[in-house]
Formats: sequence, C-alpha cells, structure tokens
Amino acid sequence: MPSDEIEALKDGGWREIAAIDAALERGEIDEDGWHHAMAGLVVPAYLAAETPWGQSGKSGDEALWKEGRSHIADAIDRDGMFLDVGCASGYLMECIVGWSSHRVEPYGLEIAPELAALARSRLPRWADRIFVGNALTWNAPRRFDFVRTGLEYVPPPRRPDLVTHLLEFGDRLIVGSFNEEVEERALERAVESWGFAIAGRSERAHRDPRIVRRVFWIDS
Repeated sequence: MPSDEIEALKDGGWREIAAIDAALERGEIDEDGWHHAMAGLVVPAYLAAETPWGQSGKSGDEALWKEGRSHIADAIDRDGMFLDVGCASGYLMECIVGWSSHRVEPYGLEIAPELAALARSRLPRWADRIFVGNALTWNAPRRFDFVRTGLEYVPPPRRPDLVTHLLEFGDRLIVGSFNEEVEERALERAVESWGFAIAGRSERAHRDPRIVRRVFWIDS
C-alpha cells in the first residue's frame, strides 16, 4: 500500500476525501451529500486563496502551477473550442489560450455557484461562457472539440458515467493533470477497464522523483 507521504503528494486532502468516499459507500450520505461534503472542503479554501491559481486549487507559486498544468495543452492538436470542467476561478481557461500553439476558445463548467461567480468576475469577457452545473447531468449548449476534466469530481462509482456523458458532447476528453506514482498507471487501467481506449498521454516530472504528473485523453 502507498505510504501516507505518497498519498499526500498525490492529493493534499486525501484523508478527508477518503472519509467522504467511505461515508458514501456505507450509505451514510447519498450522492448529493457527497457533492455537498466535497464542496465544503473545496469552496472555502479556493475562495480564501489570494492568487488565481490558488483559487483553482494549486498551492505554491505560478511556476508550480505551470509545471503542474501546462502539459494539458499537449492534448490540443488543432484549433477548437475547449471546455474546462471544474473551472473554479477560470485560470486554466485563461492559461490554455497561451499554452497551446493552436487557437483555443475557452469555456468553463463549475458545480459550485460561488466559484462560477468568481470566474465570471475575473473574466468578464467570457462570463457568458462559464456555466453552472453537475458534469454528470449537464446539458451542453454546443459540442466542444476538447473537454478537460478530473475524474475525482464525481463519486468513484459514477466515474465511468462521467466519461460516457462528457464524450457525448466532446470530440476529445482530456483527463488530468493528476499525480501518480511513477511505476503505476492505475487511472488509465481503470478507464480502459470501463471500455474506453486511451488515445494519447503526456507526463511531466514531479519535484519528488517517486511521483509523476500525468494527462491522458480519449477520443469519441
């Protein structure tokens, strides 16, 4: 089993998240309760952050944000519309335009109204492109060339459903960036076990050599 130290490198809130997942599994909370509990962890922390990357869940300085996220742009192989699921402050929407060598039109989806409001206030030129909704059930107003998500945005049993739903309106689904142990590809293996083929991947070294930052993508 991975050590607590390794788990913390993957996700600093792993203990709290594991407790919420366990409560759902035991039937102590339902799916709405899971989302409410996760919002209780995420929303206050993001709103209290003083930087746009901190408001999107990344501690440290801007260089660390770029180090941890910029290889998402490796999945963008042409001009197109890009939807960031779980857009929080909208900072990835901003950055992907500069990181990609292609012309990207960014959009955002956020389940927490407070974070969507923050993104709209930060990015008034894109305010009408930032939507509020649960990615599992949201009805997209258009088709997107690229949709980026984290699988941790929904309860573990619903992650295959999330992939299926997002591929209904996205030509390419980008998963990540996430931290994983170097010798593992656990998330890819899980996605493949659900019947999806991995179309490509990108990774960056982590400052801890035991961990790697990964992105992979699935084409519809």
